[in-house]
Amino acid sequence: MNAAAPTRWFAGVLAAAAVLLFALPLLGLLLRAPWADLPTLLADPAVHRAMGLSLLSSLAALALAVAFGMPLALWLASGDSRLRTVARLVALLPLVLPPIVAGIALLLAFGRNGVLGGWIATVTGGALPYTTAATVLAAAYMGMPFFVLSAEAGLRAFDRRQLAVAATLGAGPWRRFWTVTVPLTLPALRTGALLCWARALGEYCATQMFAGNIDGVTRTMPLACGLAMEGEPATAIALGLVLATTSLGVLFLLRRGLLGEAR
Repeated sequence: MNAAAPTRWFAGVLAAAAVLLFALPLLGLLLRAPWADLPTLLADPAVHRAMGLSLLSSLAALALAVAFGMPLALWLASGDSRLRTVARLVALLPLVLPPIVAGIALLLAFGRNGVLGGWIATVTGGALPYTTAATVLAAAYMGMPFFVLSAEAGLRAFDRRQLAVAATLGAGPWRRFWTVTVPLTLPALRTGALLCWARALGEYCATQMFAGNIDGVTRTMPLACGLAMEGEPATAIALGLVLATTSLGVLFLLRRGLLGEAR
């Protein structure tokens, strides 16, 4: 008998156990899903409002992430310094920060008595927390690090000599950015954007702390799902299926290399 066989067998058992660990919750969701009542549950106006708000806030959060994250990624990728290291740590902190802490921090920063909240209330005439804009900001705060991380990696990996060639041909900074940098880093940018959007779509804790759970205003699908578990578990499961299906779709896109990545 091959001496390595017991080791491979043991590793296979552990691998199977790991797969079960991830598969069993999904299996439980599928087995307990109210399939016959699913169309009725998802046709509820409150569910439609939550879905619409989730789509709106997640797409708006993605737009913010790209608008602010792209310049940040360009700067981080352009060199190495102590300042860039500190900025990178701050930008990536939401990846490991407990979401409840992120929500509290957002409230202390942008609440009516926060660091910027008072100024925002004076300029706009209203407080930011517990508004739809707050759901967008919370989702962007939690999702942007995924875009920055992926974008910086792509920007560091591509051959910058092509920028020099474009410059010798007379291309200005903006033209080099749109015709050289973006096309060559597009797979990384798409990956970051998709991960950012998925994270924004599934944001729960920071949103609840910073924006509340107001029907039609801040109640996104995850918040509606959590609320439904208290009295309407069938609705919660239906919403959970929608979110799980979306998450699987994101993984499928990444796995199949539709974003230009290796299969």
